[in-house]
Amino acid sequence: MKIKKPLALCSVIASLLLLSHTTADYGGRSTRSSILFYTNGRFGLEFDIFTLPIQFDSTPNSGNEFQITDGRSINYNGHFPSMFSSSSILRNNQILTTNKDSPPPIHLIYVSERNGSSTIYLDAVYHGGRDRDRRRSALEVSNRVQVPLVGDQQSNGLISMKDRPSLVGDHLIYASTHENIGAPRMSWTAVYSTHLRTGLTRRLTPNGMTDFSPAVSPSETWTAVASYGDRGWSGEIQELRTDIFIFRTDDGSDRVKVVEQGGWPCWVDDSTLYFHRVSDDGWWSVYRAIFPKSGKISVDSVVTQRVTPPGLHAFTPATSPANKRLIAVATRRPDSEYRHIELFDVASKQFWEVTRPVSPQAHHYNPFLSPDFIRVGYHRCGGQRKGGKDTRLLLENLHSPLPEVSVFRIDGSFPSFSPEGDRIAFLDLQGLNVMNLDGSGRHRVYSGTLFGTAWDPVRKGVIYTSAGPYFAPVGNEVDVISINIDDDKLSHKKLTGGTENNAFPSPSPDGKWLVFRSGRSGYKNLYIMDAVNGEKGGLYRLTDGPWDDTMATWSPDGDWIAFSSDRENPGSGSFALYMIHPNGTGLKKLLDSGSGGRINHPCFSPDGNSIVFTSDYAALSAEPISIPSQMQAFGEIFTIRLDGSGLSRITHNPYEDGTPTWGPVSMRAADVQQAVD
Repeated sequence: MKIKKPLALCSVIASLLLLSHTTADYGGRSTRSSILFYTNGRFGLEFDIFTLPIQFDSTPNSGNEFQITDGRSINYNGHFPSMFSSSSILRNNQILTTNKDSPPPIHLIYVSERNGSSTIYLDAVYHGGRDRDRRRSALEVSNRVQVPLVGDQQSNGLISMKDRPSLVGDHLIYASTHENIGAPRMSWTAVYSTHLRTGLTRRLTPNGMTDFSPAVSPSETWTAVASYGDRGWSGEIQELRTDIFIFRTDDGSDRVKVVEQGGWPCWVDDSTLYFHRVSDDGWWSVYRAIFPKSGKISVDSVVTQRVTPPGLHAFTPATSPANKRLIAVATRRPDSEYRHIELFDVASKQFWEVTRPVSPQAHHYNPFLSPDFIRVGYHRCGGQRKGGKDTRLLLENLHSPLPEVSVFRIDGSFPSFSPEGDRIAFLDLQGLNVMNLDGSGRHRVYSGTLFGTAWDPVRKGVIYTSAGPYFAPVGNEVDVISINIDDDKLSHKKLTGGTENNAFPSPSPDGKWLVFRSGRSGYKNLYIMDAVNGEKGGLYRLTDGPWDDTMATWSPDGDWIAFSSDRENPGSGSFALYMIHPNGTGLKKLLDSGSGGRINHPCFSPDGNSIVFTSDYAALSAEPISIPSQMQAFGEIFTIRLDGSGLSRITHNPYEDGTPTWGPVSMRAADVQQAVD
């Protein structure tokens, strides 16, 4: 399609040249600020850990299911430690007495996402006294102790994801993402050991390597991991084709590969472990690895056997040294839409359903067994929430690694701050919403399929967005529109015309121009048009090539436009972060995420010195198959300075974080609940 010529192209270019060299003193200003971002599918996930007694003489029922965790945020990947180990790390005043005829206490170690980061907790739930009767939830039990074991303090204040904990005496073995591996698309996940009495932490995974899902042997001598080694992640979101390594638990020495292609290891004794992989027939299955009784342990000397039959998916196995014939697995059967926990006899090949009779229409994840084989644990959604209240948040305050910057997860995509910093615009499935910083005054100002939001810096109450389908080809009709949300009639104006794919508008600081992406040439390149009258008032092509340039954003001083582009490998889906002057000069690549990697949705900091963006730069944080259903089990929020230095990871989790914005106001560090209708 022929590009429309502006009415006065020379004056447009002159204006852009002038704009790119004004307000040079902006970078010297220092203000507190806030970052908002959206996590796909995160809100509404309220996992709790449950347990059922193992009874083969009766069918499990809801009356026997006990909710252990206390209904705060996401609680997952539990572990039943030995009573001796867990009691030894509790202070004397934390060990409660019970009646001799009361059920034994339940000790649980698990991961909990609360207060903005992941922490590993020990919960001890005691029955007795007025709680001697059977209760279905720890919320109903007054005698409980909850102790945070590992948080930010063990990583020098760096936030991280912490996963699959095991207690070994006074040491906690777990996976963490707090150390940058130093290369794009390499997972930061490694296994660590923390001495709980002193806080001394040591890395057990060799530098430059990635280990997931640690499991400690019954003797506590060995730890097994699903390892990605030193390979870069190539984009798999189901099976990672990790290998299983073992090493000494105390110091990480004597590391050796024992299985090729396997994940989620667990031990039944020090010479036998179970793991999962995709079989040649396409079914996820559990396998057994048997070590030689003598001689060198290696891939060649370890015997592997398929354990679970074809015809169903079985993954994330769990074992107990008290019963070597029975394992617990998560299954996905062809006649069910849900993942359930079952027990499996490896000798007779018989299954016993555990969770489907209790909660047939809920997913159940990652089973674990008590050392005495008395109970099975797992996590699922739909637990009793603390106080019986809906805990869904509109704004969730997260721990920030950046001084003077607040970080929030918002329950809505494409957030943006008003120029005054007093309002937030964001999108939901129904359209465009606006609210005050504290979540009050929320109201919908436009209904329809939209993506992207940007406030006019000069005209009060004007928001730019894209109207049309997401991820559409270049020829699909998507238009840039402006909406006057302060107008009594909520007026809107279409700024682009025709059938081209026009999207992601961002205004210049003086409010005169919009940079946006358009497919009018047959490729998605960047254009600049009049902010008030649209392309009819002036249009200038900024980039030109057989690739996709998209998601552009204008710097606060007007000197730069940052954008994502696949220009180095068009059509590959690999997007890097670029910058260019508004007059088309000075193109430079700021950062890429390696071959096949993505960097998207850049946004400048209010002082113009840094950019926030979303990326798969840190690859995956956990085995994807062990994670609740997500669009993508990757995507984190990062910041970087304009000279390419100071890369900082803001979020650490197994979800897809995206569409960040950076606003000129410091929001109060507190969660905001969803308004109740």
